[in-house]
Amino acid sequence: MPGTPFGVVHLDVPPVTSGLAVGSLVVGVVAVLISLLVVCLGAIAGSDGVWSTALFAVLGALAGAAAVVAGLLGRRQIRRPAPPPAVRFTGRGLAVAGISCGGAGLLLSLLGLGLALLLGLG
Repeated sequence: MPGTPFGVVHLDVPPVTSGLAVGSLVVGVVAVLISLLVVCLGAIAGSDGVWSTALFAVLGALAGAAAVVAGLLGRRQIRRPAPPPAVRFTGRGLAVAGISCGGAGLLLSLLGLGLALLLGLG
């Protein structure tokens, strides 16, 4: 403060990678792997394997939806402006990759379930 013996010090806090963005990417990759398992089970399993394929499809769809939600929350956390003493978050690319992997896992799980139902009941 000019004209006073006191000074204001702003310490620079280094940016931190968002945990939501990292979690979104990890769960999105898991959702893609589960969805590939669903597609393989749907192609191989006959009418007896429809239930196991459906259970894995539900698991893949839940993981994909969780990745999308966590990625959207991570992007919102990263975009939020922070005053100088507060912690800033980075990891926008991680959040976008988590959203895309989660969406792909969700879509592939539903396609694998459709394939299992088509081949198992047909």
